[in-house]
Amino acid sequence: MSGIFQWYLETVTKYPFHAAFIQFAILGMVGDWIAATVVRKKFSYTPVKFVLKMLGWGILGLIIKVGFIGMHGFTGAIFTKFGWPTTSPIFVAFCMSTFTNLLFGPQMMFFHRWEDNLMQGTKGYKGMSIAIKSLIWFWIPAHTVTFSIANHDVQVGLAAAWSLVLGLILGIANRKS
Repeated sequence: MSGIFQWYLETVTKYPFHAAFIQFAILGMVGDWIAATVVRKKFSYTPVKFVLKMLGWGILGLIIKVGFIGMHGFTGAIFTKFGWPTTSPIFVAFCMSTFTNLLFGPQMMFFHRWEDNLMQGTKGYKGMSIAIKSLIWFWIPAHTVTFSIANHDVQVGLAAAWSLVLGLILGIANRKS
């Protein structure tokens, strides 16, 4: 197992943007598949739509990678400007998560929906209020854990895994409603 994990660490460090694209393309699509299967009991994407959906998730992975890099710098600058202590890694991670999800999250979610609509030939923003609310109840706690990891290159992979978890949670919630 350590061999696979070592390979993963080396790969995401050497190819951070390629890795972000691939991790989100795969895990985001798996999250969509799980949610669709749980809600509708079937996954009805054509092969073309499947590939376009993976492309959309991959592009989102690139945006998130750039956003994470920027938010690390932004959070560091805020802590420096206000003289906040950085001695508590969990407090720093919580602040970075809060800044990320309140300042970057809504725009990223609306872009992702727009991109998905464009690639899938659909329209509308139905369900976006649930997605925006998830920034508070899901993403701030999840990314607090994510930003607690010292290796920044691994953080995007965990964010991709969290998207799969959220897909499962929302799929189950939609099934019950």
